[in-house]
Amino acid sequence: MAGFDALQRVQESFALQGAMQTLGAQITHLAAGAVDIGFDWAPGLTQQHFIHAGMLSAALDSACGYAGFSLMPEGAGVLTIEFKINLLAPTQGQRFRCEGRVLKPGRTIVVTEGRAYAIDNGQEKLCATMQCTLMAVHGREGIAGK
Repeated sequence: MAGFDALQRVQESFALQGAMQTLGAQITHLAAGAVDIGFDWAPGLTQQHFIHAGMLSAALDSACGYAGFSLMPEGAGVLTIEFKINLLAPTQGQRFRCEGRVLKPGRTIVVTEGRAYAIDNGQEKLCATMQCTLMAVHGREGIAGK
């Protein structure tokens, strides 16, 4: 089970991720095998009317990736090797919450699922789901725990 050091590694890695900085995203929940990422609506993240699916996918992929990373040993890096997203409803709201949860941890392959919620006037609406497969990477130059 991941301890404090693994969760600290998640926070340190997240702080270095330019894509999440671009979204203005923050980790709002962090536990072993579970990460939530939140971000606010902003005009630069939209297509014309709603949050762009690519922006939502990036945040959801990161939530799933960091959920898996939180269970990986020190020195491991994490890479998404496949994901499928189902867009269920328009991404309309003031804020968005993307949650990633580990379904099946493994030494090399980790399977996670994600759910994205649009928050509008305090009401959450499920707007997307994701199935995400991750790979733990060991001993590869430039791909490490940070």
